[in-house]
Amino acid sequence: MRFPSPLIRGRLLRRYKRFLADVELDSGEVVTATCPNTGSMIGLTHPGSVVWLSESDSPTRKYRHTWEMVEADLGQGSYLVGINTSRPNALVAEAIEAGVIENLCGYPELRREVKYGQNSRIDILLDCATKGRCYVEIKNVHMMRKAGLAEFPDSVTQRGAKHLGELAGMVREGHRAVMLFLIQRADAVSLDIARDIDPAYDEAFKAARAAGVEMLAYRCRLSPEEIAVEKAVTIVG
Repeated sequence: MRFPSPLIRGRLLRRYKRFLADVELDSGEVVTATCPNTGSMIGLTHPGSVVWLSESDSPTRKYRHTWEMVEADLGQGSYLVGINTSRPNALVAEAIEAGVIENLCGYPELRREVKYGQNSRIDILLDCATKGRCYVEIKNVHMMRKAGLAEFPDSVTQRGAKHLGELAGMVREGHRAVMLFLIQRADAVSLDIARDIDPAYDEAFKAARAAGVEMLAYRCRLSPEEIAVEKAVTIVG
């Protein structure tokens, strides 16, 4: 996924009210940007961090800038980390259509945001006359507390646990169901569940996997010009 124009560099002054961030651009201008992330963003909100913003010229927008990436260093050099949780669905759809996610190839029909289960919407529904249906739920991952090990979630997510239960229900109905963790950082070599942050999600994850829900994790490569799904990583634990 290429950005319409390259991202703008700046330094984070503060993140506040969950959805806002003040940033000093390299030009010296201070702007307020939308922060499209409801999580805690552990380790990614230090004042002075290099951040990258997209810019919109829409006259209806209150804030023209959106926080897209932050540079983080866990002792092995600086890496770009994507924090925009609205990006993963489009990134995964693009990767499926390009054949990057081999486990999800061979489905001629791809639909997004389809109602299913108990008042839920599946991120991607794949369909094939011979293979049947495949329900794909996608979670954005950006937390890393130990070099190389991505973790999810970074805060308690009852909604995430509910989604795992919904996927297990699809398996019981005879369909294929996949939980795909999209890691918006290129320094990840594996992924684990942050059970110390949300033990209930860990239990839901184990139950869903035991019920037959497939678990996949893919990392991305990122630049100020584009984000693309790169390769699968191991899920540990």
